[in-house]
Amino acid sequence: MDQAITGWINGPAGENAMLDAVMLALTEFGVPALILLVVLQWWRSGERQHARHTAVVAGLAFLIGLGVNQLILLFLHRMRPYDAGVSHLIISPSADWSFPSDHATASFAIAASFLMSRLKRLGAVFLAIATAVCISRVYVGTHYISDVAGGAVTGIAAAVVVGLLYREGTRLDRAVTSIL
Repeated sequence: MDQAITGWINGPAGENAMLDAVMLALTEFGVPALILLVVLQWWRSGERQHARHTAVVAGLAFLIGLGVNQLILLFLHRMRPYDAGVSHLIISPSADWSFPSDHATASFAIAASFLMSRLKRLGAVFLAIATAVCISRVYVGTHYISDVAGGAVTGIAAAVVVGLLYREGTRLDRAVTSIL
């Protein structure tokens, strides 16, 4: 089923220039755009301290999620779908293993952090972007659908753990969110 869904999403790759351009832009600029949007929350008007706290949670979840991915990659060596003949690659090949997707981890860590806060509308926007980034990673041929699902789980788990451990209003949080 993993290969079938991956093949279905990747199937149109290389056949429609407009769709390819959108997916390539999402895969290249989606995570940097999310990071920029998180950084801009530092200067948000209204609920500034809460927005800053949420931005810190998102940043920590992002880093921890990617760190967990590196540990997983030490033990799981999954071949990329284009190497297995499952997908047609329309970007440069990756040098590392396929599972889990760092793009999915990063984008879902950010989205989950905002969805767990009182900034749910912004979280919904981040979730839509994260989902589009994940689909783009399969579309361009570099990941199986389960790779992005695994990355999303890692990102969400990191956001939950950070959200539970880094509490809003603590002395540390007040010190960090008062910077600038």
